[in-house]
Amino acid sequence: MDIAIGLLIIAIGAFCQSSCYVPINKIKDWSWESYWIIQGVFAWLLLPFLGALLAVPEGHSLFELFAGADAFNIWMTILFGVLWGVGGLTFGLSMRYLGVALGQSIALGTCAGLGTVMGPIFLNFFFPEDDPLSQLTSSVLIGVAVTLIGIAIIGFAGSLKSASLSEEENKEAVKDFDFTKGLAIALLAGFMSGCFNVGLAFGEDIKLPDSNPMFATLPATLLVTLGGFVTNAVYCFYQNHVNGTWGDYKKKSVWTNNLIFCLIAGALWYSQFFGLSLGKGFLTESPVLMTFAFCILMALNVTFSNVWGIILDEWKGCSKKTITVLVIGLLILIISTFLPQLL
Repeated sequence: MDIAIGLLIIAIGAFCQSSCYVPINKIKDWSWESYWIIQGVFAWLLLPFLGALLAVPEGHSLFELFAGADAFNIWMTILFGVLWGVGGLTFGLSMRYLGVALGQSIALGTCAGLGTVMGPIFLNFFFPEDDPLSQLTSSVLIGVAVTLIGIAIIGFAGSLKSASLSEEENKEAVKDFDFTKGLAIALLAGFMSGCFNVGLAFGEDIKLPDSNPMFATLPATLLVTLGGFVTNAVYCFYQNHVNGTWGDYKKKSVWTNNLIFCLIAGALWYSQFFGLSLGKGFLTESPVLMTFAFCILMALNVTFSNVWGIILDEWKGCSKKTITVLVIGLLILIISTFLPQLL
């Protein structure tokens, strides 16, 4: 029963994340770089900070929690957050060229597979005495392989869509549609985004002994998103300078509207990792699912993002063959979320 609850919580977080780009469409009269960094203040700073406070038992402080942690692990967690930030930037571009459904499918699918295996691999490099590679059991690796197969099938559906529709029809669904460029960017985004789980792996012990297990990963999540915020802030402010869009922040008439929708988008995005932490608190009796939880989250993100893609008419006009291939890929992803537990 606990496992079912844990997976349900992770699924809810995935649904929220997959919905985070919907409120962004309500933002008015701001350039991409301006609204991206403002929603990032909520998604990567404020909300993760509030979440991390939940991991602090009564009578203790967040400063005490970080001060008592190994400095090397803290800095490695932040470093991989900086690298994840590159993935976050290119992730947005992948959806610009491929749309919400296909962009998230390829980027998050790559992130799911690589993110799951990279954590133990990097930890093994620095701490071989702890044998982190033992986490990569045959069940976990099979689950990752099945996830990647599902993503590959969805990618194939995307190529069928690109080939079957005219350039005008593709751009009607996705304004800047470019399958070749979008595929390359999505694969890069997925690889770099996998660094998020590596950061969480290094930050696994950044907690107090009596921290609530359901909130235990939230301090590490804060450090990863802090690193990612730095990367995004540097790029967005550079774009503000290059594009002359500093004036966006002075448009008082849209501040209330844009701040509300940036907050909603940021809260929906952060929900995925808040849900991951809570969900893993119910999976402690299954080491396989604990290791595979990140992959489950990303696979569900892909599934729900394609639901939004259908709602937003991004697959409108595609042939029955293309839609059938897409559905097969989604079903394989759904199967991959619980397959390791059955092996």
